[in-house]
Amino acid sequence: MKTAAVLLIASLVSGSAVAPGLSMVVLRGTVTDSSTGKPINNVSVMVAGMAPGAHTDGQGRYELRFTPVSATARITVVVRRIGYAARSLPIDLARRSEITADFALTPANTRLEEVVVTAMESRDASRGQRRANAALGKSAGVMSVAPSASVLASPPGASIRRQGEPGNTEGYAVIDENPYFLASERALSTFSVDVDRASYSNVRRFLTQGQRPPKDAVRIEELVNYFPYSYPEPRASDPVSISTSVARAPWNRSHRLVMIGLKARSIATASLPTNNLVFLIDVSGSMMSPDKLPLVKSAFELLVNQLRPQDRVSIVVYAGSAGLVLPSTPGSDKKAIMDAITRLEAGGSTAGGAGLRLAYDIARSNFMKHGNNRVILATDGDFNVGESSDAEMVRLIEARRSTGIFLTTLGFGTGNIKDSKLEQLADRGNGHYAYVDNLLEAKKMFVRELGATLRTVAKDVKLQIEFNPQRVAAYRLIGYENRLLNDADFADDTRDAGDMGSGHTVTALYEVVPVGAPIDSLIPRATDLRYQRPSNGSRSASGSELLYVKLRYKEPEGATSRLMTRAVPDAMTSQSSDFAFASAVAEFGLLLRDSKYKGNATYASVAELASATLGNDPDGLRREFVGLVRQAATVARRQRADRGTSFEALR
Repeated sequence: MKTAAVLLIASLVSGSAVAPGLSMVVLRGTVTDSSTGKPINNVSVMVAGMAPGAHTDGQGRYELRFTPVSATARITVVVRRIGYAARSLPIDLARRSEITADFALTPANTRLEEVVVTAMESRDASRGQRRANAALGKSAGVMSVAPSASVLASPPGASIRRQGEPGNTEGYAVIDENPYFLASERALSTFSVDVDRASYSNVRRFLTQGQRPPKDAVRIEELVNYFPYSYPEPRASDPVSISTSVARAPWNRSHRLVMIGLKARSIATASLPTNNLVFLIDVSGSMMSPDKLPLVKSAFELLVNQLRPQDRVSIVVYAGSAGLVLPSTPGSDKKAIMDAITRLEAGGSTAGGAGLRLAYDIARSNFMKHGNNRVILATDGDFNVGESSDAEMVRLIEARRSTGIFLTTLGFGTGNIKDSKLEQLADRGNGHYAYVDNLLEAKKMFVRELGATLRTVAKDVKLQIEFNPQRVAAYRLIGYENRLLNDADFADDTRDAGDMGSGHTVTALYEVVPVGAPIDSLIPRATDLRYQRPSNGSRSASGSELLYVKLRYKEPEGATSRLMTRAVPDAMTSQSSDFAFASAVAEFGLLLRDSKYKGNATYASVAELASATLGNDPDGLRREFVGLVRQAATVARRQRADRGTSFEALR
């Protein structure tokens, strides 16, 4: 058993000499728990004074590449993970180009006690702001009480998944996978775009813990859309571009896979509209664990570091009651904002409805015309105190949405996450839902993708695909089950739909059965009609088109939608790296769901297909994905051996 203070360098391996031009140094190793000897994932490893760092994978391994200031410099390696005591280690480079350093971290015996949250009023708070705070019944320095309010329950069909742990109440809405439709009987497919990505990071959390994710936690479109793709920027007059590709489906070579890619206009961070942000933070007793409130605080600190002087932040918390702990404060006063975040501690029950109402009131009192007015909710999803009224909560969110105040929801932690509830809240509030499983995910959201997270460039974005029955026998949309719309909703501008932020990409995949391809038992038979016959199609439909893409969107402050269209020819396109990777991710989702539509999919084929696309992987996300695929295969093998399940194993 390793002692608490142990920090081991397993070896210092000399590589080739460092060239006078200061060659890159590779630092790698493994991080383990000093009390159990088991590897620790998601550990932050950094060289002091240099950025960026690295994070350990599911086996506790890390690799960090950096260029030193001197070939003989002395560096300090800093290792941190929430729940463990941080460690640092000085290393003399001595012209080494490869160094292996292993660390054993000691679990931190920390506990967040139940306290009353207090806050100092910002020095820059204006008199008008103080009056607004007073009108809301707030006073500086004390967490004020707001009346309890309604809570939003899980939507109909929600299922509670228990992962074998006492008190585990994670909730996921039931997903009935989209079936095949005959193009001759149902030529139109209509849905709202989705830029939520919570499912991928949640699935990653399960797999890195050695568990198979619940079937209904796997939303394939969110897995696919977690990753960036190199779609072209929109033309100057459009906020969104449309790209299409057609190739063979990897899991069924007689079928085709159609990829429809959307790209929202990218806006430089400096050019983003001013931000009026309200951090709504759950500080109830359920948020005590290291992967909840401590991670929330670290995540928001990353966002605060990105704020400009013209941006403003308020902080509202809720536990047994809701209160304002930081009035609207300019982004230039980062110390005041950071101090308020640092002082937050957990304790008490949860008054989520009251907190949400108060946060909206604060956002409204500081409203910025033509700015980004947004409430950012951070919670494990446990809204369990207050008078229950779904309708009242929905009306509140939709009313504020119509005034230009949007809602982003962030889920944290294990055992209590209300996935379906948080997704529904964000959908109603014209915002996005994300699950933050580690600090790297927070950095992805609040640093690399800040514009997409905070700035909407197109709202109520809908897609409608018309399939040519002369070319398509049947089709199915992969994922988006909770985003389906009636065909008539496409042109109905009162029907709410998804939103796209600056630089966002959205990918939709259809599995298409060409006319003349083998028809298996999963494809429905044509209906025998008495009074009408299926149409033979128009003259243009009998031509070379496979399908027709229609997209509707509104400007962020607009009320009338605009239409964009694109015809897709019935021709195979060369398979790009993006197409290959997206199809690998979709195949991975089919396996995780043990889908009846998975065909010949295997983890081996997913890993092989994805591994061939790693050349364009600046952030290492695709490489991480390949590691998750192998981890999923290991979990599947173990479950198959232990319980004889039919869940596919790597072969």
